[in-house]
Amino acid sequence: MRLADIARLLDGSVEGDPALEIDDLQPLDEAGPRSLSFVSNQRYLGMLKTTRAAAVILGAGVESPGCAVVRVANPYMAFALALGLFDRPVDPPAGISPGAHVAPTAHVGEGARIAAGVVIGENVTIGARARLHPGVVIYPETTIGDDFLAHANVVVRERVRIGSRVTLGPGVVLGGDGFGFLPLPGGGIFKLPQIGTVVVDDDVEIGANTTVDRATIGTTRLARGVKLDNLVMVAHGCRIGEETMLAGQSGLAGSTIIGRRVQFGGQVGAAGHLEIGDDVRVAAKSGIDNDVAAGSVIGGYPEMDIRLWRRIAAAVQKLPELLRRVRRIERTLGTDGGAGKGGAGE
Repeated sequence: MRLADIARLLDGSVEGDPALEIDDLQPLDEAGPRSLSFVSNQRYLGMLKTTRAAAVILGAGVESPGCAVVRVANPYMAFALALGLFDRPVDPPAGISPGAHVAPTAHVGEGARIAAGVVIGENVTIGARARLHPGVVIYPETTIGDDFLAHANVVVRERVRIGSRVTLGPGVVLGGDGFGFLPLPGGGIFKLPQIGTVVVDDDVEIGANTTVDRATIGTTRLARGVKLDNLVMVAHGCRIGEETMLAGQSGLAGSTIIGRRVQFGGQVGAAGHLEIGDDVRVAAKSGIDNDVAAGSVIGGYPEMDIRLWRRIAAAVQKLPELLRRVRRIERTLGTDGGAGKGGAGE
């Protein structure tokens, strides 16, 4: 693809040879003589001196590195658009493979690509242009919209409802039983039947090996535009608002309600029956035990304002030196009781 054509699609301008042929998009340190690269973070500017890229996407005010430049207003957005120019998805062959099992009562829309090893149960409805990779299992009475993409070994349990333009990564399970168990007074554990369902609205993307459990009664719901990373756990009865993003290994206990545009860092855990308001941001590895007001930025365990958490984290690093100082004062005053010898931090 000619550099001039790329620049036009990115709403940018070329500095250098517009006729350069570009084969791929690579990071600065892996780029070759026919590669396009980009810089949007100041910390990587030094790598411009050593990159072998044919051209680099840069914002205003960044000096040319000696190769061709695609000058844009927003380098990271331009990079995101450029990714689409070089994306080469691998889809199953057109049609329904003879190696797939599609129940007689199931309906699969036009333009489908259904791979060998797919199982589609009774009374399933799937919209147009579905792409199902090997090992996908769709249980009976499930409804799925248009442009559905399910990677290998996805499982969608019975009566789940999925909107249009939904993408499920390898190993995703939608509608598995929630963790509902009741210890019995005389011993033993009773399993509560999970008779609810899962509803996934339009434009949702779910990463590899993420699980979304069906509600005990009612609905577990992912609203429009929700993005779940790999290895996320959503328990029974949770509701996640529009355009919320949860990073990898985050987990929600049952009946947690999350608002719109919320962002979780990795490994965030939320206790059950909580309400987390719109536009909340949560630092990685935080634990949420209480309701969180809209617009809050929190971190730590238990959760607290991010500014307080950072002050506490900084103070913790000073504790060994503080302990040494306290023990020196105790010895000077003769109040250490002999505990100072060989003590921690000495």
